[in-house]
Amino acid sequence: MSDKIIGQIGRVNGPVIQVRGIKEASMMELVYVGEERLIGELVKLDGVTATVQVYEDTTGLTPGENVYGSSLPLSVELGPGLIGSIYDGIQRPLTRLKALSGDTIGRGIFSPALLRSTLWHFIPTLKKGEEVHIGQVVGTVQETSHVNHKILVPISLSTEKEIFTVVSIIKEGDYTVEETIATLQDENGKEHTITMMHTWSIRKARPVKERKPLSVPLITGQRVIDMLFPLAKGGTVAIPGGFGTGKTMTQHAIARWCDADIIVYIGCGERGNEMTDVLREFPRLIDPHTGKSLMERTILIANTSNMPVSAREASIYTGVTLAEYYRDQGFHVAIMADSTSRWAEALRELSGRMEEMPAEEGFPAYLPTRIAEFYERAGRMRTLHDEEGSVSIIGAVSPPGGDFSEPVTQHTKRFVRCFWGLDRALASARHYPAISWLESYSEYVDEVAPWWGQKGDGDWKQSRLEIMNLLQKEVRLQQIVKLVGPDALPDSQNFILEVCNVFKSGFLQQNAFDETDRYSSVEKQLGMLHVILTYWNLGSAAIAKGLPLVRIKRMKVVSEILQMRLKVTDDNLEELDKIIVRLERQISRLGEMYET
Repeated sequence: MSDKIIGQIGRVNGPVIQVRGIKEASMMELVYVGEERLIGELVKLDGVTATVQVYEDTTGLTPGENVYGSSLPLSVELGPGLIGSIYDGIQRPLTRLKALSGDTIGRGIFSPALLRSTLWHFIPTLKKGEEVHIGQVVGTVQETSHVNHKILVPISLSTEKEIFTVVSIIKEGDYTVEETIATLQDENGKEHTITMMHTWSIRKARPVKERKPLSVPLITGQRVIDMLFPLAKGGTVAIPGGFGTGKTMTQHAIARWCDADIIVYIGCGERGNEMTDVLREFPRLIDPHTGKSLMERTILIANTSNMPVSAREASIYTGVTLAEYYRDQGFHVAIMADSTSRWAEALRELSGRMEEMPAEEGFPAYLPTRIAEFYERAGRMRTLHDEEGSVSIIGAVSPPGGDFSEPVTQHTKRFVRCFWGLDRALASARHYPAISWLESYSEYVDEVAPWWGQKGDGDWKQSRLEIMNLLQKEVRLQQIVKLVGPDALPDSQNFILEVCNVFKSGFLQQNAFDETDRYSSVEKQLGMLHVILTYWNLGSAAIAKGLPLVRIKRMKVVSEILQMRLKVTDDNLEELDKIIVRLERQISRLGEMYET
């Protein structure tokens, strides 16, 4: 740590302190406060005074104590060893902090994010004399059984031409993250040493070659998401919902079942018991894609509601920076931010302590800018070494009382293209995922339609539109039913209610504890939707010919349609075709009986 004194404490206001006598300091500089060297960040400069937000408990700090500068921005360490780790909001490893200070994290305790003693097996991919550029792969390290970690030429080595010559590179072997693995020479003859780790400012997006169109969906195995409101890889989505509607559980299901390569789970200001469940469950969960522990592709950032509020503000930037690092290696990364409302509340508290002018509901005027800065770091990119990687952001929002008109939800909707609104009535009825098909939407439908067309028979978009239209008609019919009862409707309209009930119970509802139902493959989802639409088309045609609805509802095959989500496994999808055959046969038989 630096011994450069940049000023003295003038006033302490919770996590915000004023520093007087400022010299040789810069905005957003990482600083150390007091003799215990508490970690902080310089967020405001005004002549010879400055404002610092401290990421640890400030109890006991007194005016006159020294503040030390680092001449560096708040940064994270990047290199092998991140996967499977549990960090706080400023990338302090919680497991090692517990070993140092017990169950309660002591103040001023420091442990590096990456262990310096761990040996990693490095395999070089370059040779002496080769020319390389920024972001090119130097070598690889097998970080976990699932993640082949690529060591890249650091972006921080940026020069005028950004072309280097390999002066030396070590042979294959076991090395620590601090050992020199290669020496590069730039166009001016200056030599640069490369290790397996480097640092990067959390508030600065990592550069890429280009942003690519979003055309491939992030498959989650949750039918209401994949079929009705798809999220593209590199896309952004908000999950707003009141207390108990299932935001956290929805994110848990997506984290486990989605086809992203890496998961970054950010517990931002959530209750300690919820994060405890995550920390206990994730190491025990088996990744369905690899058969290994889910932690072999997961990074956890835990910054609960009883931890320093300013570290909560930094936690989402820490998480997205780690995600960008793996994206630059060509991985598809999914971020679970739970929840951005708690992060916004941290902004509000810090803004109030800094005596800034409040905007709506006390939030700072720059809240929309900060939300946009976070979500705009998502995307599907062409990396500097010409690979494809993506960062998808799935942000939970916790509006007080489930009020979607509050500022955080409204501003978030401006910057995301997908919205999975959770409905308290569905959650109360134990319909999970409790994603409302009336309030939710996805602007990625047109982009991912060609991909779905290749997987199915080319009519996914039309099938989705057809079932969505039925759900909209059901809402209007339900209003009539509440006034005059279902008997006042003709069979053709009552059949719309029937099909929508079958769709909601037999398709949209999903049991996370059932081995068959908790995940649905793309093929099973397409097949199930085809079955329900066949039921609609054949049934409506039969009713138009005079067949009573009550006879259709009593068909044995209807119960099979309701149970297919539980009975039909992904390796036995031909059973869906058999259901359609039985459906056609039974409706045909009913038609013949009614005609005679």
